[in-house]
Amino acid sequence: MAKGQKVVIVGGVAGGASAAARLRRLDEQAQIVLFEKGEYISFANCGLPYYIGGEIRDKSALTLQTPQSFHARFNVDVRVQNEVTKINPQAKTVTVQNHQSGQTYEESYDQLILSMGAAPIKPPISGMESSRVFTLRNIPDTYAIKGFIDERTPKSAVVVGGGYIGVEMAENLKNAGLHVTIVELADHLIAPLDFDMAADLHQYVVSKGISLILKNGVQAVEDTGEGLNVLLQNGKKIGCDMLIMSVGVRPDSQLAKDAGIAVNARGCIVVDEHMRTSEPDIYAVGDAVEITDFVSQNKGFVPLAGPANRQGRIAADNICGINSTYGGTQGSAVLKVFDMTVATTGLNETAAQRAGIAYDKTYTYSASHASYYPGGNMMSIKILWEKDSLRLLGAQIVGFDGVDKRMDVLATAIRLGAKATDLTRLELCYAPPFSSAKDPVNMIGFVAENVINGKMKQFFWHDVATLPRDGSVTLLDVRTNTEVARGMIDGFMHIPLDSLRERIGELPHGKPVYVHCHSGLRSYIACRILQGYGFDCYNLAGGWRLYHTVITGQKAQEYICTECK
Repeated sequence: MAKGQKVVIVGGVAGGASAAARLRRLDEQAQIVLFEKGEYISFANCGLPYYIGGEIRDKSALTLQTPQSFHARFNVDVRVQNEVTKINPQAKTVTVQNHQSGQTYEESYDQLILSMGAAPIKPPISGMESSRVFTLRNIPDTYAIKGFIDERTPKSAVVVGGGYIGVEMAENLKNAGLHVTIVELADHLIAPLDFDMAADLHQYVVSKGISLILKNGVQAVEDTGEGLNVLLQNGKKIGCDMLIMSVGVRPDSQLAKDAGIAVNARGCIVVDEHMRTSEPDIYAVGDAVEITDFVSQNKGFVPLAGPANRQGRIAADNICGINSTYGGTQGSAVLKVFDMTVATTGLNETAAQRAGIAYDKTYTYSASHASYYPGGNMMSIKILWEKDSLRLLGAQIVGFDGVDKRMDVLATAIRLGAKATDLTRLELCYAPPFSSAKDPVNMIGFVAENVINGKMKQFFWHDVATLPRDGSVTLLDVRTNTEVARGMIDGFMHIPLDSLRERIGELPHGKPVYVHCHSGLRSYIACRILQGYGFDCYNLAGGWRLYHTVITGQKAQEYICTECK
């Protein structure tokens, strides 16, 4: 870009504001105009639920930059409540409506950046116009919900949608003193998780007093004048005082589509790796654009703040003549649910199957720090890797302390093209309050390496029901007597690990042995013993704990649904 060109940016927040700041740092002479149809150019989207729940008490903390502060720092002409209603790529102008004065005017540009974001999906359900029905996407939405709670003192709420925002809203409404029910159409919360990893989350959410209805949706909403009746797809009704719709977002791209800019079938603006659209001198960033999945290389839609910020920077770089490219979206995300932490990156099993990738997987259950140091908590970790190349495809962690830093390590490993076996070689920080000498990331790598090298054969929780009980295989539980007293898997015989060598004669030779313990560690030791005696041994990945959690969760979702309706 020649120095002093005029850049118009449509939309602020993560993508647009980042682009404007980067442009100014690169070119002091550029004329930068930022249009925002709302009142706020840069606010903390991810912090909005926590203001409603009372964790964030100061309204001003939600506003990261004001038009005045942004102009003072970056000399950007910020025009809030000015909505761009039309783009004319041939004339290189935009049509703007000033919502304060009612005036409509034209603004020229040399380069244009579109950062319109995404809008909440509002399904065609009767009753959505009720003043008791809300969505949460921006600061006015936040104030409306908080105002309703403060002024009307509702006792109960239904949250429709169990994604990140839906679960965060459920937590914060509960913290605000409401009885909360989550209604989710899928069979589990947080779509990037696989069901087996979401099972822990389900149990925890219910233990915190939130009702959970899965595999069900909302058919209609009736405002009775004193509250709402929420009619579910199976015909049941839930009474509540307010409802939060959180079923996802759609790209806010109509402006681009009307201008002839290419969009995909979902409505996402199509961009190249430099964030350029199909029209010359027009870039697009943020939640409105189509992304390339970093792992699968498939096209997709992943509305996250981190990618939007990077895309804004990349668009600014290219406008200023720096050859900067966006390397794809990995989908790294973390969620706080009361004291629990849920984190994901890369592909889950559903996405890997959809991409046609042949993969393997494993699980561990590790302490957040040295077991002898007080205050540690366990975390459940799952990784996927490609069978042929061994490259890491994705990771999921559900736990408490230390989940975020382990996921950041795994996300970095995926971004740098690591193999599953490379996790064994990572030298990570260790001190008893923070980790173990073998960090949980190392441990999941050790397990994967044993699988890959053939030192351990696995079977999974979803294989247990179909294992033969006709004596053709041996099913072995090596937990302690105390553990076994809490429950056993049907058909498994019991020999504690520490008695296995002396009781090896009780196992018939020539038959495969399927063995499990609580988490998979002791049963791996059992398998090594058995292999030393000539047995063909298979270890239950994730152990009894994972199996029991998932099977209980499958039953519990029906029980919870019955109790909640």
